[in-house]
Amino acid sequence: QVQLVESGGGLVQTGGSLRLSCAASGLTFSIYAVAWFRQPPGKEREFVASLSRSGGATDYADSVKGRFTISRDNAKNMVYLQMNSLKPEDTAVYHCALRNSVLAVRGPRTYDYWGQGTQVTVSS
Repeated sequence: QVQLVESGGGLVQTGGSLRLSCAASGLTFSIYAVAWFRQPPGKEREFVASLSRSGGATDYADSVKGRFTISRDNAKNMVYLQMNSLKPEDTAVYHCALRNSVLAVRGPRTYDYWGQGTQVTVSS
């Protein structure tokens, strides 16, 4: 049974940092491209960051570029999202997702597996 479990969310002040983690199990993690998406309150799910199967290609939404960093550890079946200089508009439920492909994409519909999400709240 495939499981993705996110952790690391919480309440933080503007300018603070959080590191999200996503633990994958029940699959061959190394063959998947990975991504983080988020869903702000009352809004649709949106792309945040992605990382290719090899880890050699990254992509970031303009709104987080320079502040967030996505990484993976294939030995531990883990995906991370380091979030710095957080802003109130970063408040959302953050989900990790896996796509059985070399490359990740921004569109959520092609992802095969999703985690339940972790809440990030940034206070002003």
